[in-house]
Amino acid sequence: MLQSLAGSSCVRLVERHRSAWCLGFLVLGYLLYLVFGAVVFSSVELPYEDLLRQELRKLKRRFLEEHECLSEQQLEQFLGRVLEASNYGVSVLSNASGNWNWDFTSALFFASTVLSTTGYGHTVPLSDGGKAFCIIYSVIGIPFTLLFLTAVVQRITVHVTRRPVLYFHIRWGFSKQVVAIVHAVLLGFVTVSCFFFIPAAVFSVLEDDWNFLESFYFCFISLSTIGLGDYVPGEGYNQKFRELYKIGITCYLLLGLIAMLVVLETFCELHELKKFRKMFYVKKDKDEDQVHIIEHDQLSFSSITDQAAGMKEDQKQNEPFVATQSSACVDGPANH
Repeated sequence: MLQSLAGSSCVRLVERHRSAWCLGFLVLGYLLYLVFGAVVFSSVELPYEDLLRQELRKLKRRFLEEHECLSEQQLEQFLGRVLEASNYGVSVLSNASGNWNWDFTSALFFASTVLSTTGYGHTVPLSDGGKAFCIIYSVIGIPFTLLFLTAVVQRITVHVTRRPVLYFHIRWGFSKQVVAIVHAVLLGFVTVSCFFFIPAAVFSVLEDDWNFLESFYFCFISLSTIGLGDYVPGEGYNQKFRELYKIGITCYLLLGLIAMLVVLETFCELHELKKFRKMFYVKKDKDEDQVHIIEHDQLSFSSITDQAAGMKEDQKQNEPFVATQSSACVDGPANH
């Protein structure tokens, strides 16, 4: 009997703090996922980094052997300056000297990456004035972009997701949950095809050094707003129609981001996901709900009593007018 009581008390304790337990497991799972990613990235990328370092050491040693008049310190100073300029998007290579990073189309592409928080990092402000303006521009522009995307995505979701689901549910009598799941899967497939596979094929043709995997990698990194910056289109040597190409990429990133948000909103509206998310939410206390209900009732009652008092005052103000009018009507026939 004691064991049954203890078991029932433990069950009640777990049920009472269910959201806290779920949140704890969620935090633990997230931390384990971070550790898992670090282990995989380290094991996969560390050998390639070691090979690249060995290759660079060999090239440096060979260069110093062929140019004995140049000291190692002078070479490292030159390379340090080159790398510093490269971090600001300026290259000393002859095949990259024709591309300017701050013409209008490149600046438009940079502004779009800043406001969408993608931030490739291949081009950064050089002057102090540019850095200060970037801060002010981002402080105002990022919330403005969020407002813009929220408004656009909400309107698109109504026409693309909610109305079709309701149409098939009401017109054809299908289950609303089943229709929503099928619609979300189809919308996700269409979005991935139009904004990942097809653009990846186009980028693999337009960019000489990119294969399909690298192009698909760029599309995913860009539309997920990760923006690592290791692959940036339109930066190749003698890129044809570079200005028009940059404008097209800017439009692609904006439309692709909207499409991704629409798909995300569509999946978030699924009943199963809503039920899953509620597991981690904090439930409102019943006492707080009763307090809100009481306050609402008091407000309603006070408004009703105020209206009744106002009506009584109006009646009192109108009563003398009615009495005098009625007395005048009575006195009139009597005099006649």
